[in-house]
Amino acid sequence: MFNFYYTWRWLAWTRPTDAPRPPPAGLERHWVDTPGGRLEILHARPARPSKTPPLFFMHGGMGSAWVWADYMRFCASEGIPCYAISIRGHGDSWHPSYLRMVYGTSRRMLADDLVAGIRWVQDREDSEVVLVGHSSGGGLGQDVLSQGLVTVKGLALLGAVPAFGSMGVYMNWARVDPWFLIRMLLHGWHPNSPLSHPMLIKRIFFGEDIGDAQVAEFQAHVNRYEAFWWPITMMTAFADPRRILRHIQNDSDRKVLVLTGTEDKLMTAPIMERLGAFYREAARALWAGKTTDDAAEVSFVPRAGHHLQNDTTWEIGAKKLVEFYRQL
Repeated sequence: MFNFYYTWRWLAWTRPTDAPRPPPAGLERHWVDTPGGRLEILHARPARPSKTPPLFFMHGGMGSAWVWADYMRFCASEGIPCYAISIRGHGDSWHPSYLRMVYGTSRRMLADDLVAGIRWVQDREDSEVVLVGHSSGGGLGQDVLSQGLVTVKGLALLGAVPAFGSMGVYMNWARVDPWFLIRMLLHGWHPNSPLSHPMLIKRIFFGEDIGDAQVAEFQAHVNRYEAFWWPITMMTAFADPRRILRHIQNDSDRKVLVLTGTEDKLMTAPIMERLGAFYREAARALWAGKTTDDAAEVSFVPRAGHHLQNDTTWEIGAKKLVEFYRQL
């Protein structure tokens, strides 16, 4: 708990120059052109053509489309088309310079990337998507729905930043890593400082069962630097749950799935239970007189940490996501 784990080895100040890595096994890569540059979209195609709405996966901070590979292959095996985006500065999408990304990239710019990816998939599949967002990506998903920039068939929030604000999340992080601020200062306020050692990634992102080899593979895919304004501007309330629910359109009473790991040290059970209640209360206000208890379901993945989609029990979470999808 109190080991300092101080290193510069996993920090970078320059954009990547290598050619894109091959996509994960079983997935295809597509590109979406935007005014800033091209965005990476990974696609898992069902064995048989499907007319069902696609799942659209949005990663969190320090992540990329790669983090969803296991979920995508599993869901595609269930007959569901799957897509995952890497927004700017992540995965094999275009990378701004260090200063431009860290200090000059707003949440709205990242939201524009997410919207561009969703619209590209909607046009390709001729269907609205079921949006799945993890961590800060779940916060970004709530943001674009609250603004009415897209409409979706359902919303799954996996260890997601709550729309009522993430101040409590960062208090949890500071409790788990008491050297957080000191390390940040010594690293020149580099945004990757809190994850600058494999043991920090293991402690913050995973449950107790994860192996060192899995952590090393994950760290090899962490992006080189992150936009500060993305998490900072979501520390207080940033989205209206009633507006979000209005932009989730399906014939079911079910609108939102809140899914998290039992060993998530950031998005703890009380925070995620509160997020579920947050949406159920909004549903009652929005649809007075209608049964709304099922509007937001909260479910847990045993022995999984914050990155439940990459932890040892990821398949349990994938099955819960498919169950939610089938009920929409």
